Amino acid sequence: MKDKKILVPIIIILAVLIIDQILKIWIKTHLVIGEEIHIFGDRVMLKFVENPGMAFGMAFGGNWGKLALSIFRILAVGGLIWYLVTLIRKKSNLFIISCISLIIAGAMGNLIDCAFYGLIFNESYGQVAQMFPDGGGYAGFLAGNVVDMFYCPIIRWGTPPDENIFFRPIFNVADSAITISVFLMIIFYKKLLPKKEETENAATEQDDNSKK
Repeated sequence: MKDKKILVPIIIILAVLIIDQILKIWIKTHLVIGEEIHIFGDRVMLKFVENPGMAFGMAFGGNWGKLALSIFRILAVGGLIWYLVTLIRKKSNLFIISCISLIIAGAMGNLIDCAFYGLIFNESYGQVAQMFPDGGGYAGFLAGNVVDMFYCPIIRWGTPPDENIFFRPIFNVADSAITISVFLMIIFYKKLLPKKEETENAATEQDDNSKK
């Protein structure tokens, strides 16, 4: 069981990172900013945008804000990895371990964009970006933009130019991993509490017996 609780988070983190980065690199090297690929009509599509700040296309305080956010992501990933290792050592519930692994993978996925995409890609405005261009990248270390692509305006009413759209944010696999993890923990957290209490009580009883 201990080996399983080590293997599962590794698989989750690697799987999310690989899928996230493959899709981002494909989007970056095949589409121009604003270009769309319709999957299910106008309800589900890939739409290439670059996010200079936070998740779901939200901006954050210009260049200094971007740098601060990148540093925060590094610290957050480090803290989450430490927490994950602690959970594994304590033999915590595999569900919680999996959820934390999803959050780590999502944070790392967007951190990779911020840290390296500005160095290895040129601009995507008016052109399809090249990887490792001769003229260098479009930004420095920790100053890159996050690639977003999933656009799902499923609920729409009215007609242009007065059309209303529910859920306008454009997001990526990394954002989805974080959101799904938080959603699952909110729904199932109370169901995990009894197990947590039983574990703590068993540990207390074991300590008491060892002292006798």
